[in-house]
Amino acid sequence: MRRILILTAAAGSAAMMLGALGFQYLGELPPCKMCYWQRYPHIAAVGIGMLALMIPGTPLLYLGALAALTTAGIGVYHSGVERGYWEGPTTCTSGPIGNLTPDQLMDQIMGAPLVRCDEVPWEMFSLSMASWNAILSFGIALLWIAAARHKS
Repeated sequence: MRRILILTAAAGSAAMMLGALGFQYLGELPPCKMCYWQRYPHIAAVGIGMLALMIPGTPLLYLGALAALTTAGIGVYHSGVERGYWEGPTTCTSGPIGNLTPDQLMDQIMGAPLVRCDEVPWEMFSLSMASWNAILSFGIALLWIAAARHKS
């Protein structure tokens, strides 16, 4: 059963990556900086899953849970930025334009990223991709924890 839980958790992260790549290349929705941040822990979780299948023990499984919780946390943060609950990184969102000279405003416009982190390019049931990543990644983390707690 532990092996099935590990495979399911790692496959969940792999599916999240395939979904992200599908949106990027098939749906023509380029990712923002924070979207990339959410991908790295999924990639790590897939690798951890492969290692956990070869190396028995519980520590790797908790590391897989940590990877899933990390991407979930970034997803929550990104969702808050999209909804305007808090500010995101200045390299990824628009800044205030008050008290700027025309030259400063032009510099800000020209230096703005092509894909902003504070805009929602796609949503389903009023939830953005970042929100879905957070929800599904919390579920993946629970699978990792279940695998760690399961006695093989």
